[in-house]
Amino acid sequence: MAAAAGPLLHLCRLCRVLLFLSQFYILSGGGSLNLEHSQPLAQSIKDPGPTRTFTVVPRAAESTEIPPYMMKCPSNGLCSRLPADCIDCATNFSCVYGKPVTFDCTVKPSVTCVDQDFKSQKNFIINMTCRFCWQLPETDYECSNSTSCMTVSCPRQRYTANCTVRDHIHCLGNRTFPKMLYCNWTGGYKWSTALALSITLGGFGADRFYLGQWREGLGKLFSFGGLGIWTLIDVLLIGVGYVGPADGSLYI
Repeated sequence: MAAAAGPLLHLCRLCRVLLFLSQFYILSGGGSLNLEHSQPLAQSIKDPGPTRTFTVVPRAAESTEIPPYMMKCPSNGLCSRLPADCIDCATNFSCVYGKPVTFDCTVKPSVTCVDQDFKSQKNFIINMTCRFCWQLPETDYECSNSTSCMTVSCPRQRYTANCTVRDHIHCLGNRTFPKMLYCNWTGGYKWSTALALSITLGGFGADRFYLGQWREGLGKLFSFGGLGIWTLIDVLLIGVGYVGPADGSLYI
């Protein structure tokens, strides 16, 4: 047994020596070499190099807004009957007032129209009378009303109204213009009702109370219609329309 255990003991000692030498080799030179080789690898992993940034530009969305004038423009109608807001015309202000005149017109973008043969058309000729918009008859434009002026007054009061030409009317110049008009608004008072009250209950001031003239109504009430004289005078004045509502409006 002793003879067999001797070689095994020497073999174990040899293995320990080889293990010690290998560790010493690694710690002295071989390890530094491996570290030198591993450092560039680590550096290559840590340093990715210069980075490039890419800016994503969103694609411009196509405009789908409908022009405001399209609300007035009928689709596939006759070009000569389009409203003035749907066309552009090469007008000539040197034409003779009141005479017929023709102008070259072009439809605005997004407007579609046809000619007499129902063919698509962009350029056409329009016939009209040579006159400015403010020279049109009153039936060809609409004006704003005023409720702050007296319609029953002497002389009759006027107010400044903003007038706009109707869509199917063609004229020269601005289609919106100011104009002095007579006060012609109504507050809902009926002439027939006021006259009936003046004849039947005028002695008690009912007609004046109805028209909103409460001071005169109180005067007629406490004086019994001015002993009948005031009542007769009011019947005549209301009958001819001289006495009207207190707010200055017209009778219905």
